[in-house]
Amino acid sequence: MSSRRRPALPVRTGTSAPSSPPRPTPAEIAAAAGRTIPDLVGPGLRVLFSGINPSLYSAATGHHFARPGNRFWPALHRSGFTDRQLHPSQQWSLPEAGLGITNVVARATARADELSPAELVAGGEILAALVDRWRPRFLAVLGVTAYRTAFARPKATMGPQPDRIAGVPVWVLPNPSGLNAHYTVDTLAAAFAELRTAADAVSRSSGTAADQPGC
Repeated sequence: MSSRRRPALPVRTGTSAPSSPPRPTPAEIAAAAGRTIPDLVGPGLRVLFSGINPSLYSAATGHHFARPGNRFWPALHRSGFTDRQLHPSQQWSLPEAGLGITNVVARATARADELSPAELVAGGEILAALVDRWRPRFLAVLGVTAYRTAFARPKATMGPQPDRIAGVPVWVLPNPSGLNAHYTVDTLAAAFAELRTAADAVSRSSGTAADQPGC
């Protein structure tokens, strides 16, 4: 199976929010196995968030972190990255706020543990190339176990990492999946907020205005 990434989504402008799309049917979700979701990237990103790989639900909708129960969008808002909680279908507005989304492995599965170590390593190489191309100020990998395998860092822990990827600082955050019972929305938001503080500090030292929530 190919781990190539889909072309990045075009960045839309404007502030109007789309209506929430209907939920996919069980058949549509099952049929999404192996699909990919376009990366949400662009120039001038403060943070590029990388999930492990898309869920079947996300792949069926075409929206990152769309599965009901996933805490990414609430944590993103509560940590101050966005000034309101976005619906996954509003993901197109993130690059305007200096935020992007990708995945270590592009193909969708029912569970992240369906991925082989070889897939994670290959995905890490592709992610490193993506980071090298877009040069975000921080890469945030959402899942310490996947990060350890993908980048051969078996002793990595949560938070800022001593090693960079393609010259970009790396921050490991908890997996926001609802299956991760070790974290609540509040503790996830606290972990995200630590990254936001670091990203804001870099933005201020660089003389940019990107440290304010933009969506």
